[in-house]
Formats: sequence, structure tokens, C-alpha cells
Amino acid sequence: MTVLNDLSVADRYRAVAADFTRLLAGVADWEAPTPVQEWDVREIVRHLVDWLPGLLAAGSPIQLAAVPGVDDDPVAAWRQLDEQVQAVLDDPGTAGTSYRSQMFGEMTVATLIDQFWTPDVFMHSWDLARATGQQANLEPRYAAGLHRGMARMGPALRESGQFGEQQPVPDDADEVDELVAFIGRDPRWRPSADPQHDR
Repeated sequence: MTVLNDLSVADRYRAVAADFTRLLAGVADWEAPTPVQEWDVREIVRHLVDWLPGLLAAGSPIQLAAVPGVDDDPVAAWRQLDEQVQAVLDDPGTAGTSYRSQMFGEMTVATLIDQFWTPDVFMHSWDLARATGQQANLEPRYAAGLHRGMARMGPALRESGQFGEQQPVPDDADEVDELVAFIGRDPRWRPSADPQHDR
């Protein structure tokens, strides 16, 4: 398995996004429930496609082009956004562009993507895999690093409203289960556990 922490920012994103793309190709039901109670599978893609372009535009001169609507073609929407993000990271000029915001301070666009976007794609790969009965290629050491980093944020992480309450895990839980439990997912979740999804 690829050691994500040993890769460049661009290659780390490439590896994480490639696995998400692979999982999207295996989706048979876009309305299937996911471990995020209020989202179906399509909403995972919508979340990812919607939030990054606005974030980049708010703090940098980078304007990502519009992509197809998620309701019409979620795979095309993701692929076109993914291609643009990878192009930003592969170009030292755009990757090194300054990003400024009150919330995050000042950093390069590459750092912003590496600290916030790549981890989000990684974590939502677990949601997508679990919702569709697939196996995500989630590297344990990278998961452990994300867990440690978010744990250092303390109560502010929950107060952001982006994550649910931490879920219990057994003492022998692996690093990925510990991460997803920390962000509010039940590592034991399976689609059949949702009685509201009648297929």
C-alpha cells in the first residue's frame, strides 16, 4: 500500500482521489444510504464538489471552472473537479499561490488542499465504500495522523458542526476505525442497518 505521508502534496492527493474515483465507478445506487445519516451516496459527491471551489475563490485568485450538475452526472462532476484540483497541485505556480482567510490565516493553496481537501476526500472514501459494499484503500498511518491532528483541535472540532459525536470502538480497533469513530461514524455501520432505505 502507498505510504501517503511519504508522497508530495500533489501525489498524495492523486492517490487519495484515485481511490475515490475507483469507488465511484462501483456505485449502483446513487440513493443508497450512507454512514452520514442525512446523506445518500449522491450527497457525498455533492458535498465534495460544492465546497472546495468557493473556499479557493474566497482566499485566492484561483477560480475553478463549473462542472456538470451532480444530479445529472455525479461521476462527471467529480472527475472534472478532480482534474482541476490535480492541475492546480501539479503546477508549482498555482500550488504556491498565497491563500488568506480569517479562519485559516495565510498559507499556500497547496497547503490548504493538503490539510483540508485531501483528508476530506480520504474520509469520505470510507463513507462511499461502506455505503456501496466496496473496500476503500485507506492507509492506516495516514488515518492515524489525521486522527491525531484533529484530536489536537479539542472542542473546537465539534463546535464547527462538521463532525458528529465520537463513537465507541473496541480496544483492538484499527487506525481507520478509530478515525471514523472520532469523526462521528459508527465503524460497524452497514446499509442494511438503515430501516428507512427500502430496496
